[in-house]
Amino acid sequence: MSTIKEQDIVDSIAEALQYISYYHPPDFIRHMAQALEDEESPSARDAITQILINSRMAALGRRPICQDTGSVNVFVKLGMGVRIESDKTLQEMIDEAIRRAYLADDNPLRASIVIDPLGSRKNSGDNTPGMLSVELVRGDLMSITVSAKGGGSENKAKFTVLEPSQSVADWVVSTVEGLGAGWCPPGILGIGVGGSADKAMLMAKEAMNEEMDMLELVRRGPSDKIEELRLEIFHRVNGLGIGAQGLGGKVTVLDVRIRSFPTHAASLPVALIPNCAATRHMHFELDGTGPAEFADPSITDWPEPILDRTTGSYRTVDLNCLSDEEISSWRCGDTLLLRGTLYTGRDAAHKRMVETLREGHAVPVDLRGKAIYYVGPVDPVGDEVIGPAGPTTATRMDRFTEEVLAGTGLKVMVGKAERGKEAIDAIARHRAAYLVAVGGAAYLVSKAVKKARRVAYDDLGMEAIYEMQVEDMPVTVAVDTRGQSIHLLGPALWRKQH
Repeated sequence: MSTIKEQDIVDSIAEALQYISYYHPPDFIRHMAQALEDEESPSARDAITQILINSRMAALGRRPICQDTGSVNVFVKLGMGVRIESDKTLQEMIDEAIRRAYLADDNPLRASIVIDPLGSRKNSGDNTPGMLSVELVRGDLMSITVSAKGGGSENKAKFTVLEPSQSVADWVVSTVEGLGAGWCPPGILGIGVGGSADKAMLMAKEAMNEEMDMLELVRRGPSDKIEELRLEIFHRVNGLGIGAQGLGGKVTVLDVRIRSFPTHAASLPVALIPNCAATRHMHFELDGTGPAEFADPSITDWPEPILDRTTGSYRTVDLNCLSDEEISSWRCGDTLLLRGTLYTGRDAAHKRMVETLREGHAVPVDLRGKAIYYVGPVDPVGDEVIGPAGPTTATRMDRFTEEVLAGTGLKVMVGKAERGKEAIDAIARHRAAYLVAVGGAAYLVSKAVKKARRVAYDDLGMEAIYEMQVEDMPVTVAVDTRGQSIHLLGPALWRKQH
């Protein structure tokens, strides 16, 4: 019998959440470094390079890898010989830890959880509650896995029930091909097979947090049916040509993790949950002797060549002097460095702008001939102008694109992932352009922001409209004025060649 104190649980989880906000797991860095060596697509290599540079910068600066510091998932395997010394529920303890971690003065994390999801969707303000899963096991230890799951990859979770004779690999590959780039590849696929709908989804979520070993598995070959399936899916998904950030390339997935469980003879439940380039998780155990201790990783874990990145192939663009001629000269795949005024706006801001336009009024910011960035930044600390400020998934803004372009004169949008046909048609019709910044490089992007102030919709918090002054912010042209999309052309090119 061991007795674990409430404070040790709270302290350990709070520290773990801070830790994973700025440290990638070492196994992820190793696999990303190998991906950079293997990748041949220039656009994808640039994206992977930015992710690695950002990861190192976040580790050194102890600031979030990604602006989306995620929903908190806590998996507890509680030994039946454990007594928890507390009058609180485990959920209450975990929420206290989340509150402390996300409101920390020296490294505040973005609160993304909204309460009343079917109604007001008001932000909880402290990222509570967490998503808790508990399993009673033998022993006198409390085993805890903590992860922070970003919304872009979580939104791509899929579930199906196959017939027992159908191929799991076929379904996974077909499903990943249709996911788009909103899950920020390259990343990890967590797959749960068997059980029931809820069991399969839980296994997929847990599988993502296992230590990556695909480099070793490729080297030695499979030793059982599960490893054979992992390798098959790994090679087939990478053969799709999706590449980093969906720009086209050889590396889309770094590892495939699979868990299985007995199921009904008539069923083959399969769950798929991708984890993004901001993979964040850690595991620790409590035995009653005090809180967990976490050792900082060695900075040598990051590959040295990433420090030599140059920007010689980038073209500098002055956002304060955008002309139709300038924008029309951009082509899919061009890499740009943005300078000048850049406004921000996500889902809530776009919804309000469209409502205002429909009422016959002008929006509160003059966007004529300007650029807008789909981002919800982390609050700044110290002398920071703004906290980590990576792009959010642009697809969610597709429904607003035509009305915003037509009603405001906006010319340039910056986000991540692909645009749908409706949005691409609107972009071409208005001779506008869509650019992508690298998802998973939020701290790197924030260093390009030299000034920032809220200028509209202050009550929306991180979804308010900011006016930012940027300098040398790296982006890639994803949809040009002709309606050409790199998220269609890039993967098609690499799927054909490789």
